[in-house]
Amino acid sequence: MEQANWFIIPIIAFLPLILGFVWYHPKVLGNKLAQINNEPLIQNRSVGKMLLIYLLSILLAYILTLMSVHQSAIFQLFFMDPDLANDSSQYSVFINEFMEKYGDRHRSFGHGLIHGAEASLLFGLAFFGITTLMQNKPLKLIWIHLGFWIVCCSLMAGLSCEFF
Repeated sequence: MEQANWFIIPIIAFLPLILGFVWYHPKVLGNKLAQINNEPLIQNRSVGKMLLIYLLSILLAYILTLMSVHQSAIFQLFFMDPDLANDSSQYSVFINEFMEKYGDRHRSFGHGLIHGAEASLLFGLAFFGITTLMQNKPLKLIWIHLGFWIVCCSLMAGLSCEFF
């Protein structure tokens, strides 16, 4: 059975940090964001805050991987069965045959890109829309943050789908 590349998750978790430095830079959308919020642009980038962002990004990379790599679902079905560890069990034989036949289906950057955009658009629009409306903030705020997450999640899911 082919092993998953778990090392890709901590690697792609750096994407929100890198993209965030660019997206929210004052010369890109940082000043626009400050203008919409009627607040000065504060760039407090402490080590603790960056570490917390990275840890949350690992969680995001993990869930995006589960959403974009459909082959992970077959392991979820049999995860708690003790016979799964036995290479000659019926579960292992079934999973090996299944993965040999279908293991490479929908495993491309483009497929992950679509799932990342879909997830971030649907979840992000709901999350940012509700929060923005509850706080009586301008609707432009939704599009700045949602745009960031659509680009970010699309790239993260694309990379995880291609290399996981």
